[in-house]
Amino acid sequence: MQEVSFDEALDRIQAKDSRYQRDAYLFVREALDHTQKGVVKDSRGHIRHVTGQELLAGIRDFALLQFGPMATTVLDEWGIRCCDDFGEIVFNMIDVGWLAKTAKDRRSDFQNGYGFDEAFVKPFLPKSKQAILAPETKP
Repeated sequence: MQEVSFDEALDRIQAKDSRYQRDAYLFVREALDHTQKGVVKDSRGHIRHVTGQELLAGIRDFALLQFGPMATTVLDEWGIRCCDDFGEIVFNMIDVGWLAKTAKDRRSDFQNGYGFDEAFVKPFLPKSKQAILAPETKP
């Protein structure tokens, strides 16, 4: 099996699914690398598989580091509006062979992750305003 370059993979993905900008895929790939650096390595020093929930946490951390209070604005510009969108991006990357999955991995692993206001807006609000931010409904 011939390995596909990331650009070729993105071309294939966007030919089938144009909902998300190319930068969204690049971001998720970098967020995966960021997440893998933080997960416990196995006894032989290999990085273990990252679950959907672990990746969501890593994406949140990475987005806050990269974009700060602009995270929701940037993600929205790329077509990402909820955690389900991260799952769609990941599985699009799996479908073209750029990422691997286990038999346990499902798109539904990305459902009910976190609300974007809670994850990306609230950390930058003054303490007096954080209590006012009503919990958002997760799509």
